[in-house]
Amino acid sequence: ARIRYTTSHPRDMDDELIAAHAEVPQLMPFLHLPVQSGSDRILEAMNRQHTARLYYDIVDRLRAARPDIALSSDFIVGFPGESEADFAATMKLVQDIGFAQAFSFNYSVRPGTPGAAMENQVPEAVKDERLQRLQAVLNAQQVEFNRAMIGRVLPVLLEKPGKRAGQLVGRSPYLQAVHVMADPSEISRLVDLRIDDIGHFSLSGSRAAAAPGVIHSSHRPNPKSLQEAVA
Repeated sequence: ARIRYTTSHPRDMDDELIAAHAEVPQLMPFLHLPVQSGSDRILEAMNRQHTARLYYDIVDRLRAARPDIALSSDFIVGFPGESEADFAATMKLVQDIGFAQAFSFNYSVRPGTPGAAMENQVPEAVKDERLQRLQAVLNAQQVEFNRAMIGRVLPVLLEKPGKRAGQLVGRSPYLQAVHVMADPSEISRLVDLRIDDIGHFSLSGSRAAAAPGVIHSSHRPNPKSLQEAVA
């Protein structure tokens, strides 16, 4: 019923894989696509083998193939030599693309790696300040994406008991954790849930019949509303 695949490198996103997102209905509309930085200079120093422009192009092609796709990514802040202009390029990429989820970290020196021997190590205080700015935007985008789900009906795969008695936790097509009061016998089942509220980084729902204009097993959400939610 559902297909997901592990983290993709941008260089692996060829025409055939992008087309699969349009042609394979079991392939979930959620993709983790690490970019690390929005600065080509820093990407080259990291030996990432992709550019910011290539990343933008991949996202454009993915959204053309599957307009309701949501994206997640990885970011590293404070790689040696990162200037304020380099960091600004990362912030611009985040604002331009919009992410439903993201993982962001400060660069940490690992003995024996090329980065550890580089000059112009970024001071820890600068890295921390930049990371806080980046995470503020990423967290706001995630909250807005989740808020856009309220009132919609999502097919949720129930996976395990929740923290509360009588509660189960499942996953939406966008990999969001969804909490619902349900019997343990329904674990491993796909159920349609109306999203009623959002938590810190999760959703809560209740049983509801699908209605016109909501996300259902056989419906896709309005792509404009989803992209605006994280823009």
